[in-house]
Amino acid sequence: MGADPVNSPNPWLTPQSVDERSVPDTDVLVRPVISPRLAPQAGVSAPAEGLPLRPCAPGPALWVVGAHGGAGESSVAALDPAWAEAGHAWPAGHGMRACVLVARTHASGLLAAQRALTQWAAWRGPEVPALVALMLVADAPGKLPKPLRDLAAHVSGGAPLRVDLPWIDEWRFGPQPSVPPAAARVAATLASLTPAGETPR
Repeated sequence: MGADPVNSPNPWLTPQSVDERSVPDTDVLVRPVISPRLAPQAGVSAPAEGLPLRPCAPGPALWVVGAHGGAGESSVAALDPAWAEAGHAWPAGHGMRACVLVARTHASGLLAAQRALTQWAAWRGPEVPALVALMLVADAPGKLPKPLRDLAAHVSGGAPLRVDLPWIDEWRFGPQPSVPPAAARVAATLASLTPAGETPR
């Protein structure tokens, strides 16, 4: 599976050199992270504030977890009938639960995502959520300013994979009769990571 997720350097604690050419400004939907976190790590302290646990019934192929209010988890969960919104909580119960963590690309959203990823990295005990990816949902049209782009790259180092959902203007007007192409591509990507009836371990 690649690097040892426990013993490899923590990208939040170890300085990393990011080659901007490898993280272009274009509309890239899936970005590998510099040093992915594939499982919780020993020695990581839980943040003072984290997402609560919420008992959930079995069934969904993927739980969509919002890192903060207004993250867009409802819109993401609606992209596939096999997915369900977990709200702003980690789903608990019934063994491993495949999850995608969703956050907006403004500073407060990215920092909320970092807190949630730190909480996941510090997980102890059974039934750790099976985190598939961090999804960053554009908070405005256009390219991210460099300070936010750098922060997004830094925060996503704590996730197994980063998936970007660009600004979708149609969603401003409410539910649409068809799924916008960019959202459909993101949905297909996530569906390929969590096949129906399976959860990653």
